[in-house]
Amino acid sequence: MSIWKRKPITQLLNEASESEKGLKRTLTARGLTALGIGAIIGAGLFSITGLAASQNAGPAITISFIIAAFGCLFAGLCYAEFSSMIPVAGSAYTYSFATMGEFIAWIIGWDLVLEYAVGAATVSISWSRYLMKFLDSYGIHINEGFIHSPFEGGIINLPAVFIVMLMSFILMRGTKESATVNGIIVLLKVTVVLVFIALGWQYIRPENYTPYIPENTGNFGEFGFSGIVRAAAIVFFAYIGFDAVSTAAQEAKNPKRDMPIGILLSLGICTILYILFAHVMTGVVNYSAFAGADGIAPVAIAIDNMGVADASGMITPAFPWLNKLIILAILAGYASVILVMLMGQSRVFFSMSKDGLMPKVFSEVHPKFRTPAKNNLLFMLIVSCFAAFVPARVVGEMTSIGTLFAFILVCIGVWIMREKMPDVERAFKTPLVPLVPILGIGVCLFMMIFLPLDTWIRLIVWMMIGFDLYIYYGMKNSVLNQGNFSGQNYRTVALAGLGMVVALIVIAFIHHSDPKADDNYLFYFSIGFALIHAVVYGLNYLKKK
Repeated sequence: MSIWKRKPITQLLNEASESEKGLKRTLTARGLTALGIGAIIGAGLFSITGLAASQNAGPAITISFIIAAFGCLFAGLCYAEFSSMIPVAGSAYTYSFATMGEFIAWIIGWDLVLEYAVGAATVSISWSRYLMKFLDSYGIHINEGFIHSPFEGGIINLPAVFIVMLMSFILMRGTKESATVNGIIVLLKVTVVLVFIALGWQYIRPENYTPYIPENTGNFGEFGFSGIVRAAAIVFFAYIGFDAVSTAAQEAKNPKRDMPIGILLSLGICTILYILFAHVMTGVVNYSAFAGADGIAPVAIAIDNMGVADASGMITPAFPWLNKLIILAILAGYASVILVMLMGQSRVFFSMSKDGLMPKVFSEVHPKFRTPAKNNLLFMLIVSCFAAFVPARVVGEMTSIGTLFAFILVCIGVWIMREKMPDVERAFKTPLVPLVPILGIGVCLFMMIFLPLDTWIRLIVWMMIGFDLYIYYGMKNSVLNQGNFSGQNYRTVALAGLGMVVALIVIAFIHHSDPKADDNYLFYFSIGFALIHAVVYGLNYLKKK
């Protein structure tokens, strides 16, 4: 048995066909497209866009969205082929299992858990900020300690915890009910975006676009070209909606036809709206206004600046009613984003559990609702903790790097699949293989390089925790390999782990050498974590079995 053993496609398809014993097939192409739009619109437009504009790209945030869209297009074409060929819950995890074997599948599955969990946390934090804006307009003020994380001067972000719990309970009720709620919210959310663009366009001030690309401050990633690319990497997580669509393949009525439609159509619609929205947002108000805590709620700031300035420069909002209405719609829209991300994450964990790589309790289906309710409950607790205690910037960047890594592996997988299994039926074929996968890999890797080093540190730490779980649980309970691995397999995993130990130490020292990096805690934690795992992986390398 081997960690490189691939799961046969026939076995995957047989699992998908047993829908009467598992997840219920209720989603059409329209529902899948709405699911994608529900995840895409919101996270990028309504939250991280303001922070990325104020700290990295300025008005050129529109260019950042275009760069990110190209990476998504290449990866989306690869996702479309995979989802039409292997219509099984699990997204990139399942695709990797069929093309690159169990070990790589574990890596991508664990990465996807990070991507969706912290993505939902990011959006819930922004939801909390918009809720405060809405309540403030009615003179209702909540103690600052209960709406910020400890790292932002607060105690706990309670509103963020509340929305995560609410969406989790809706998911436990059932996919069809969740999709119906999501469809209504998506319609409302798209209407809000179109109204914002139409009304805001007339209040664009050309001087806010000067300079369109602010001069670099002397620090890498702070404006200039490096700032544009870093902003593209930061807002990239906003595009994971089509990725979430692929996790619902086992709940689609006609996945071979509907999955490519849902993926590509949702991506195309949202990319156009992203660019127009960002252009209006940075046109009605100077990008520097989005700095600070309120930057996580940039739309509210932009609407307050839609009006005519008096002699003193004070702007009287032309649509005072619009701010309350749009913020209310955004609150509903954010709820759908969180719902889709939590759904995608639970379906990945569901697939990993079915394969024995996670405890079986997480692939148990509720007898009445036919959903992985226990799975949903676990991640309600985990995501709530992220939302309550971690700053928005950290979780946003972690989502981006996890997403980019997942997209790279999907692009590699399509390329491998074409070479090794050219005769497998494909309802949709990615054009220009291997050029499109290579471009997808290149663009995504390029953006990953521009992310801050502390984000790389957190990714490596997360992946090392995943290696621990794989060695001590997954390898012993693997259904495909029946827990029967040779010493060579343990040595391979241990060597990969030791490689990450070295990478963690090197990146920690490079980051610590930056005089502006206030990272003593992160540095010493990284070194200690690396040394402990050097011993753990060293012992596993010496295993004879």
